[in-house]
Amino acid sequence: QRILRLAEMCRRLETEEEKVLPFYSSSLVEGEQRDAQQVLEDTPGEPLAQAMWDYVGLERFWQRFNKVKLEEQALEQEQAALRKRNQRLRELLWQYLAGISITQEMLGQPNLL
Repeated sequence: QRILRLAEMCRRLETEEEKVLPFYSSSLVEGEQRDAQQVLEDTPGEPLAQAMWDYVGLERFWQRFNKVKLEEQALEQEQAALRKRNQRLRELLWQYLAGISITQEMLGQPNLL
């Protein structure tokens, strides 16, 4: 019961696009889709299958969760690349400024120009 309530709560939080469009298109042909649907509609008899049946309502939640995790990892990689690029640009700017200005600190170092 708690699982069904959680699934219903997650469903209410979905956007219209997420409610209409599936996350993954099926690669099954029509006959295979009918067979799969029939298996899903049959009540399982084995204890493990029954336990899995109880969590079917959370399938969309886990699809969304995994999608968000993948996006998070992609953003972390992009952030790391941007930090690296920012550091390189700072170094180039410092070199440029060091080459065009004369300060006490710069007099003690070799001139890049």
